Amino acid sequence: TEEMKKNDGALSQETMRALAAKAFDHTAWYDGRIASYMSQKVSSRVKFPDRMIIQLEKTQSLRYGENPHQDAALYKLTDNRGFVSQALQLHGKELSFNNIVDMSAAYELAMEFVDPAVAIIKHTNPCGVAVNNNLVQAYLDARECDPVSAFGGVIAVNREVDEATAEEISKLFVEVLIAPSYSAKALEKLQAKKNIRIIKSPSREMQAALTARFLSGAALLQDDDARTLDESTLRIVTKRPPTDDEMKALRFAWTVAKHVKSNAIVYADSKSTIGVGAGQMSRVDSARIAHEKARRPVAGAVMASDAFFPFRDSIDEAAKVGIKAVIQPGGSVRDEEVIAAADEHDMAMVFTGVRHFRH
Repeated sequence: TEEMKKNDGALSQETMRALAAKAFDHTAWYDGRIASYMSQKVSSRVKFPDRMIIQLEKTQSLRYGENPHQDAALYKLTDNRGFVSQALQLHGKELSFNNIVDMSAAYELAMEFVDPAVAIIKHTNPCGVAVNNNLVQAYLDARECDPVSAFGGVIAVNREVDEATAEEISKLFVEVLIAPSYSAKALEKLQAKKNIRIIKSPSREMQAALTARFLSGAALLQDDDARTLDESTLRIVTKRPPTDDEMKALRFAWTVAKHVKSNAIVYADSKSTIGVGAGQMSRVDSARIAHEKARRPVAGAVMASDAFFPFRDSIDEAAKVGIKAVIQPGGSVRDEEVIAAADEHDMAMVFTGVRHFRH
């Protein structure tokens, strides 16, 4: 090297430290790969061992992080088959930090549904979700839930995007569109919008079992919240049981509420959200916001809550606007008071026994 030529074959202490660090980095990476492979072959391995090697491989540098003053890069977990590491960008501008976070949220929600579904996400919260055998109608219903918030949103679809759906999506400014596939005509139409980021998603089977969050000097790992509604554990706690139509709507609303930041309240019918109250410090405020966001009558709709109601106030607020049935985990010390409020308003209430906090 030039340095050795200048110093009669010698290297500075700084250069030797840098080379040593590079060598140990290489061998540590290699050893980590072996350890990861071997641990996967052990049937009795512990989910949360005393020590864990997490290997990250840089995928790309990002323009900036959550805000322009923050530097950022995207890394993938080795041996991980989750959505972000497997997604393929087909068109559009470079993905941003916030795009990637919202992509993950949108994909996870859309893939909850068996029927054709569309989820529109803004700042990780759903602003419109719908299911319909007609995909373009599902998109229109999701968009109309909150068209103001849908502008500049991230959209995920769990079916191939056809030409008709692409035509409607292209009418709105969309940051990112995610789908398992696109018809040739749909892709042609979407690519006419040079800035939209078009993403091909992997199959649902390629998902991670654990989720992680890095904090200051620490990391939190937990099971992925993959729990779906278990019909066998549902408890009808009110005098009036839900009708079949109400129960169908409750299932839909509960699925969406799982993906809304706590405190979460979702007003919905059986096929689409009507209003979403997200991320409030009090549950009753989320209930009020869900009604304020509604663009069509709430009367006759249902309400889902990601956690129990600490007081009856949210039930009273929901009754004022015509909510007819409620689904929630239950488990509050005031459950009896909340149930009594539902009975007073002739509302049906179902307990799931499962909470879906999201932070």
